[in-house]
Amino acid sequence: MTPPDAALGSAPPAPRITAAGRRTRDRIVRTAAELMFRKGVAGTSIPDVQQAAKVSASQIYHYFGDKSDLVRAVIRHQIEQTLAGQQPLLEHLDSFEALRAWCAATVEVQERRGCEGGCEIGSLASELVETCELMRGELVAAFDRWEAPIREGLRRMRRNGTLAAHADVDKLATAMLAAVQGGLLLTQVRRSPEPLRAATEAAVGYIETFAA
Repeated sequence: MTPPDAALGSAPPAPRITAAGRRTRDRIVRTAAELMFRKGVAGTSIPDVQQAAKVSASQIYHYFGDKSDLVRAVIRHQIEQTLAGQQPLLEHLDSFEALRAWCAATVEVQERRGCEGGCEIGSLASELVETCELMRGELVAAFDRWEAPIREGLRRMRRNGTLAAHADVDKLATAMLAAVQGGLLLTQVRRSPEPLRAATEAAVGYIETFAA
């Protein structure tokens, strides 16, 4: 068994997993993600995950070399879940109306949550980015995956003539995602959806200045 605080290195080879094993592994990751979202990474121990997922320590260490390995899996799980919830809107991001609809959907999610918890990826980033370079790399990859469909949507808007040919879609996509992240943080702190709504409206307004 590898100690949870073992030094980080390259990820161990993934074990061959049966269908039942895949379900167990997925349950461990989902459980760890829920706990880390509520309690933070530092506040979530392997025994916590073991108890909540109703698995043994040997099962956890069969799939994950140490806690850091599990955290990497949680980051990947959270970005997959985030994109899965937004994909239907992002896939049809080809107009300012579609851009506003996506922003409105992010606000609605926070309203349903009572503005608690913030962003699943942003919360992990704020806790991990300065403590582990390998984790920072995972977080960079996660945010890149989130930014990619925004960029592609803006690129479609440029191709269909909604945005001017000189619009820098790379910078606009980064600005849009930054507005979402900053808005989510203030919405969490203030327990109000208004910061997120204001930030995304301002970002869309800026993108509109590049209208063809």
